[in-house]
Amino acid sequence: MFTILHISDLHFGPPFMEHVGEALLRIAPRLNPDVVVASGDFTQRATAEQFAQARAFLDRMPGPPVVVTPGNHDVPLYRVYERFTDPYKFYREHISPDLQGVHHFDDAVIVHINSTSPRRTIVNGRITERQLDFVEQSVADAPPGAMKIVVAHHHFAPAPDYERDTTVQGARKAIDRFVNAGVELILGGHLHRAYIGNSLDSYPGAHRERGLIIVQSGTSTSRRGRAREREKNSFNLLWFSEGMLYVTHYMYFHEIEEFGPVSRHAFPRPGQVFTEEGEQLAILQSKQAEDLA
Repeated sequence: MFTILHISDLHFGPPFMEHVGEALLRIAPRLNPDVVVASGDFTQRATAEQFAQARAFLDRMPGPPVVVTPGNHDVPLYRVYERFTDPYKFYREHISPDLQGVHHFDDAVIVHINSTSPRRTIVNGRITERQLDFVEQSVADAPPGAMKIVVAHHHFAPAPDYERDTTVQGARKAIDRFVNAGVELILGGHLHRAYIGNSLDSYPGAHRERGLIIVQSGTSTSRRGRAREREKNSFNLLWFSEGMLYVTHYMYFHEIEEFGPVSRHAFPRPGQVFTEEGEQLAILQSKQAEDLA
């Protein structure tokens, strides 16, 4: 069993809520993730101070590697000269020197790409041909059974609610290329509310029977939640075995000042059939593997 703690949109600066951040830090070790994924918008205004605060927060997360990718708030919006000449200066200094990269695990290959576009599409972002090539090359040699995962800040499918979100530029081409490359899962943020579903919900794609599982996190620690997660905070916990992927969606409850699970989603992996018996078998096999480890 491989477990991912997926957080996003921390927004250090005025929107950040310290008590919610502390609640996230309390629950994270109990979830025992193999990797933490933070999908962008670490800051509100991309200042050195805000990035330093975000870095200190990430350093307090549990021991496994942290996979990061920048968001549109991680480049200076109003400091125009800086945005055109060196937009990722403080991100590189405090969060990561790499704007894209690949992380190899025994059970997964996680590729993170930079969907921000500070000089052109500031808010909605874009995906380039070169990035698609990078993803294909990065997952080409994944070991059999390893889940191929892409992380980007911006969303490839709109949330199914009353807000009409514009997807990242190049989303449909990217989905088709990802499917062809065997990518199973996209993790992202930006929407400030969760969406857990499949790319086939909004785009039939070149292969109508082979969509991508899409998991968007809401804002995990800021007061900038939108739509059905207005004034709410959330994150996702994912775990998968050979046959199934499970996603548990957590939200923050002000009454108890803690995060708690509110929904669970199950997806069969490619080549698997979803049945109650199959789900129970997948759970049993993962527990047996843990016992043997």
